[in-house]
Amino acid sequence: MNPLSGFLLLSALIFSIGLAGALTRRNAILVLIGIELMLNAANLNFIAFWRYGPNPEALTGVMFTIFSISVAAAEAAVGLSIILAVYRHFKSTNLDDMNSMKG
Repeated sequence: MNPLSGFLLLSALIFSIGLAGALTRRNAILVLIGIELMLNAANLNFIAFWRYGPNPEALTGVMFTIFSISVAAAEAAVGLSIILAVYRHFKSTNLDDMNSMKG
């Protein structure tokens, strides 16, 4: 078994944990944590394919990962601000309680 397979298995495990967390949780903050786990699994794939790819001198995997981390930071900031606004309105972070589109 080569090292790339180990990284891909770890990435698949992290992604599946994040997907299960995002789909089964009812708390909006825990859903965001699941999405962050899935993005981190994708980052691990970028780095693994860059390192064990045909041209590791080119920094393409690192650049994709840095871009993905910046998108994840922006997503977390916007997501938490939306959760705070919804919490002020509904007094709950439970996703089942947020069933109306009225302002």
